[in-house]
Amino acid sequence: MTEYKEEDFLMLSGIQHFVFCKRQWALIEIEEQWADNLRTIEGNILHQRAHEGPTLESRGQLLISREMRVFSAKLGISGICDVVEFHRCTQQEGISLFQKEGFYRVVPVEYKKGEPKISDADRLQLVAQAVCLEEMLCTDIPYGYLYYGATRHREKVEITQEFRQKLENVCAQMHDLFQRRHTPMVKRTKACNACSLKEICLPKLLKRPSVHDYIRRQTGEEEP
Repeated sequence: MTEYKEEDFLMLSGIQHFVFCKRQWALIEIEEQWADNLRTIEGNILHQRAHEGPTLESRGQLLISREMRVFSAKLGISGICDVVEFHRCTQQEGISLFQKEGFYRVVPVEYKKGEPKISDADRLQLVAQAVCLEEMLCTDIPYGYLYYGATRHREKVEITQEFRQKLENVCAQMHDLFQRRHTPMVKRTKACNACSLKEICLPKLLKRPSVHDYIRRQTGEEEP
């Protein structure tokens, strides 16, 4: 697999946006546009609680790293993990850490507001963090967790081969659009109403008129 140069890395956090809506991702990453709404503000508050600056906390057999910077040259992405837990384990299960005794299993934890989603947007972002950590620490990460603010509950996510392949495809599409500086059109859905970029995106204007509507307007006919 070809590796990307550091100057070509895309934001890891953009994966969630891309899976949710390719146009939203392009407006943010390519056209550098952004707007806050209540949902994004609530999400920022939740992340601020997790991101108190890079720290390493020890709790018995557990080490907790906050705001850990990660990257993957293979996927061409970089970003920050909310929390990475290092669980004390056997030599066969884990890795050694600088100036720490024993061996540790690596478990990424991503914080999200709201409730668990049907789509894989959040899961793929977590898988991306796991892949970055695997590449950086030379280890295998079989699972991670998504913590949702609304339920205050962790969802365990298995880092399967299917998720890894989906992630590779998503990253390849992101790089293709970014290199071409192309902002795609999308089909309007109910999710557009909750998007913070709806006033910038103007999804109603993206709706293609039907041939029937065009003829009706040209002939001056009114709907019955």
